[in-house]
Amino acid sequence: MKNKILRRTLLALAVLVLLAALAVALGHLLGARKAERRIDVKVAPLAVPEGADAIERGRYLYASRGCADCHGADGGGRKFIDGDGLRVIGAHIAAGPGSVTAAYRVEDRVRAVRHGVKPDGRPVRVMPSEDYNRMTDADLGALVAYVRRLPPVKGLVAEVTLPLPVRVLYGYGQVQDAAEKIDHALPPANPVPEGATVEHGRYVAEMCKGCHGVRLSGGKVPGGPTAWPAAANLTPGSASGMAAYGDLAAFAKMMKTGKRADGSPVAVMPFEALAQLNDVDMAGLHAYLKSLPPLPAGGR
Repeated sequence: MKNKILRRTLLALAVLVLLAALAVALGHLLGARKAERRIDVKVAPLAVPEGADAIERGRYLYASRGCADCHGADGGGRKFIDGDGLRVIGAHIAAGPGSVTAAYRVEDRVRAVRHGVKPDGRPVRVMPSEDYNRMTDADLGALVAYVRRLPPVKGLVAEVTLPLPVRVLYGYGQVQDAAEKIDHALPPANPVPEGATVEHGRYVAEMCKGCHGVRLSGGKVPGGPTAWPAAANLTPGSASGMAAYGDLAAFAKMMKTGKRADGSPVAVMPFEALAQLNDVDMAGLHAYLKSLPPLPAGGR
């Protein structure tokens, strides 16, 4: 009797292991197919300015909106994730040997930045285009103008190596690429006057959504390294990461130093970029975050 129960138990376990293996294999296959899908995105013409003021605006956006964090200050690429089987090297987007954008037309740059789609229609695997989708035409044009003027460099070779669990979750839709998160039919955002206002802060806060979620209530970043803590809840309330930063000066100090009010370091945040925010963007972002309705942490 005991042997019969043992055999049945072992058989059941074998079946479960087989089903799990099949589920993993199917998820891996679905992920590989999804990464090769073609997305038809029509982009409107974008005017690329030539003036010094626009180039300076593009430089500021490149430094403060996270472009340099992934692609390097010189545009030659940068390794920015390496651990837990996850390795990501941002693409070389300046001029020079090996540049992935050497043959890009303006519309190709718009498609990649605003929609997370390569010129051939495949999704860009790791690109926070959802953060840039609502960028105005004027700002996107300035950013393109600046990047096209970066001096030639010998850059790094882009790499996206995902661990098996992430590839499986990607196949089943639990981890999304940016192109899946974007409503590609939305027209470009209308510009709002710059100022220490909620409206301008809402525009600046688009850069926060890739990690903190569209509702900015935080939670574990899907597909991120297991060592990463959950992104903080940026909506008001006692459980919010903003609870200690009701004052603009305290908020700006944390954003520029990467340290909490008690002096402890904040993990993972892109402080190299955030430290570059000018006073107007900082004040607007702070005003907007204070205006949000309180939400439970982790709802993203």
